[in-house]
Amino acid sequence: MLFDYISAALVTLLVTLDPPALAPIFVSLTRGMNASERRRVAVRASLIAFGILAFFGLGGEVLLRLLGVGIPAFRISGGLLLFWIAFEMVFERRNERKQHTADIAITEDHIRNVAAFPLAIPLMAGPGAITATILLAGRADGNPVYLGFLIVLIGLGVASCFAVFMAAERVSRMLGVTGNIVLSRLLGVILAGLAVQFIINGVLALLQPPAL
Repeated sequence: MLFDYISAALVTLLVTLDPPALAPIFVSLTRGMNASERRRVAVRASLIAFGILAFFGLGGEVLLRLLGVGIPAFRISGGLLLFWIAFEMVFERRNERKQHTADIAITEDHIRNVAAFPLAIPLMAGPGAITATILLAGRADGNPVYLGFLIVLIGLGVASCFAVFMAAERVSRMLGVTGNIVLSRLLGVILAGLAVQFIINGVLALLQPPAL
């Protein structure tokens, strides 16, 4: 029984986190950063995502119920925010705000902001991963052993994302400046589609009649 829970939880978390899909997005969002700055972004994003998912695994459902906030609301708000980031990636609005420099100025605030949003939220600890974590915690039915394994599995899932981020540095060096710019535009379009899908899923969930 415990083995079935562990295997199901691991597969579910890896699918919802989707580490391979995060690699090109990480490269695009950290364009202009050196290896040390990329590592700091990866570490910070991973820690934030782990903290959020662990929180929702241990008590997020209770908090959401108390606040009257549902997962569909997370999907819609996350989709809107992600669409804004996609818009900036496609049209390079971030560069327009910093035309006095040849490249994007990499500041401490920039590193922290990119790590928190959109990497940690909503790309890693997004609506899908949060929903999956809450459902898996529900399956644990308050059993501390099961919940303990769930936290460990969340850590493994986030660690796989971190490993992908570290490998993404090599991809960035191979692409070069022009390749990174092209990739940023392309991924902006893909992120826009992902954002719209988040919104559609949230709206459909809201319109779905409640189960009797």
